[in-house]
Amino acid sequence: MLACLSPLAMPPAASAQASEIRYIVNKEAITSYDIQRRAAFLRLQNKRGNLQQLAAEEMIDQTVRNAEAKRLNINVSDDQVASAYERFSRSNRMSPAQMDQMLNQSGVTKAHFREFIRAQMRWSQVLSRANRSGGRMSEQDVVRRMLEQGGAKPTATEYMLQQVIFVVPTAERRAKLGVRKREADALRQRFRSCDTTREFAKGLIDVTVRDLGRVLEPELPADWEKEVKAAKVGGATVVRETERGVEFIGICSTREVSDDRVAQMVFGAEQQGKDDDMEAASKKLTDELRSKAQIVRR
Repeated sequence: MLACLSPLAMPPAASAQASEIRYIVNKEAITSYDIQRRAAFLRLQNKRGNLQQLAAEEMIDQTVRNAEAKRLNINVSDDQVASAYERFSRSNRMSPAQMDQMLNQSGVTKAHFREFIRAQMRWSQVLSRANRSGGRMSEQDVVRRMLEQGGAKPTATEYMLQQVIFVVPTAERRAKLGVRKREADALRQRFRSCDTTREFAKGLIDVTVRDLGRVLEPELPADWEKEVKAAKVGGATVVRETERGVEFIGICSTREVSDDRVAQMVFGAEQQGKDDDMEAASKKLTDELRSKAQIVRR
């Protein structure tokens, strides 16, 4: 599954280095440059830990999965990858050109990410074929469920949200976190609408105000969902410590909506158990492929 990227987590562009073969997997080479680009991608997703090792493991997984897709004659065309890349860009509120620039500046590169997309799409087909199921509810499934419930589309709350971040550099976290938390709480208490936040934040240093736009209730981030639902329109969530510093989310407005996307999301929630099964199946099959593969570390 493709995850959303965090521009705030974007590191400086990786410097070009001589590429050396690090692994040979079923006669396919994985180079230090491949691992470097995957590590940059993990960094962009706010992953933690030994990123070089995690990146190497991901590249090995990707290589054995691609080999299985090739064995099953599963192919994904360049046009399919391009369409998926554009959809992903839009979902991150960027144009494809902006996504190109961000990926290149962060050291991931457009080429590496497109191959990641291709591998993900191929692997999804491998799993679907192996499990005779896969993916979320189709439009036909949604229509069937709606008819079963008398033709009525479900409704969901749509939130207009604004995120306010008081940035605290890692090196200054111990010294400044308490002060920044008090500053953030003072601004939160003054919050009445999203129209005035930037005006209130003008005299404050290292404060980022981000308009998150319209977010449906099922799409709320798990770590903020409870606080957002508890807050009132014109109010804000409690101030929380995060890896970026301290932050809160303002509730600009809410409304009840009912459309095809809501129906697909609400009915599709039933698929969560099946999705969990697919994740387990993915790990099991990947482990089997790795156990049979020739993996040589150089």
